Amino acid sequence: MALRHAVLAALLDEELSGYELAKAFDLGVANFWHARPQQLYAELGRLEEAGLVTGREVVQENRPNKRLFKVTDAGLAELQQFTAAAAKPSYIREDLLVKVQAADHVDTGNLIAQLTERTVFAQARIDLFERLLHSMRGGRTEEEFLRHGRPVGPYLTCLRGLAFEEGNRDWCLRAVEVLRERTDRHARD
Repeated sequence: MALRHAVLAALLDEELSGYELAKAFDLGVANFWHARPQQLYAELGRLEEAGLVTGREVVQENRPNKRLFKVTDAGLAELQQFTAAAAKPSYIREDLLVKVQAADHVDTGNLIAQLTERTVFAQARIDLFERLLHSMRGGRTEEEFLRHGRPVGPYLTCLRGLAFEEGNRDWCLRAVEVLRERTDRHARD
């Protein structure tokens, strides 16, 4: 997947400025694709040059003008082609896992601190996803929303982000527990 597909998907439901797109990435898209604002602005320019999005200038009083972008028919066709292609499996590539792999040969105090920090981060993301999901449902139960609500795509990706962060949190808590028990046992022996 290229950044272009993530940007096109983020623009499907409404026109967004570059700033709004960056906020949308932070809130929803970041659970499966991370991009810095500079990357998003550059990608919007490339997408517009390729005719996959169109931008229009909005004049604002007492503020700089802004450009709003929306997906064109060609952009939608690009997304259709992308979604029709087979998806490649993803793999975990994370420095914290390399550090934990070396747990038998390094200071576990540092690992425990980093795992605890990651637990806090994961919990903050869990809380964010839960608020987003609640907001998207608009007072409906999850079952009702999943049957009839729109847009369902962002909801489903937020569910995946929630599950991912819950898995991270739970694994970090378990790893901390194991490392502490082993450290305590080693100190007693």
